[in-house]
Amino acid sequence: MLVKSELQKLGLHFILVELGEVEIMENITSEQRKLLQEGLFQSGLELIEDHKSILIERIKTIIIEMIHLNDEPPKTNFSHFLSQKLSHDYTYLANIFSESAGTTIEHYIINHKIERVKELLIYDELNLTEISYRLNYSSVAHLSNQFKKVTGLTPTFFKQLRANSRIPLENM
Repeated sequence: MLVKSELQKLGLHFILVELGEVEIMENITSEQRKLLQEGLFQSGLELIEDHKSILIERIKTIIIEMIHLNDEPPKTNFSHFLSQKLSHDYTYLANIFSESAGTTIEHYIINHKIERVKELLIYDELNLTEISYRLNYSSVAHLSNQFKKVTGLTPTFFKQLRANSRIPLENM
C-alpha cells in the first residue's frame, strides 16, 4: 500500500505492485525516480535497480511466498523450482545469492522453514506429522533434527515452552 501511495503521489500508473516488484506503465523521469526513492526511504523501503540485487530480492520473495504464504510448497525440489521460476541456472542463482546475502539459498530456506514450523507449533492447529507434510519434509525425524540443529530445542520442547509462557485469560 505504501508503494502504491508513493506511485500515485507522483502520478505514475502501475500494472503490478507485488512483494518486491513494481511494473509501471510509463517511462519514469530521473526526477520521479529520485522522489520515489526518497518517499520509499522515509517508509523504510528502498528502490532496487541493480540487476543482481533485483534477482536476489526475487529469490527471497519466491522463497517467502513458497514457505509462508502457500499451504503446500511445490513437490519439486527448491533448486529446480527457483531455476524454473527465474529462468536462470540454479548454480548462477546460488552463487550470486551467497555472494550478496552472506548465506546460501539452502540455509535461507531452512531458516524460513524453521520459522514457519515455530509459527505452526504456536498456532497448535497441526501436529508434527501434518507440519512435516505441509513443509515438504521427508519425515518428522528430519524436521525434528533440523529444528533442533537451528534452534537448539526439539519441536516438542519449543511447543511446551510457548504453552507455559502464556497466561490464561482468567488469570490476567
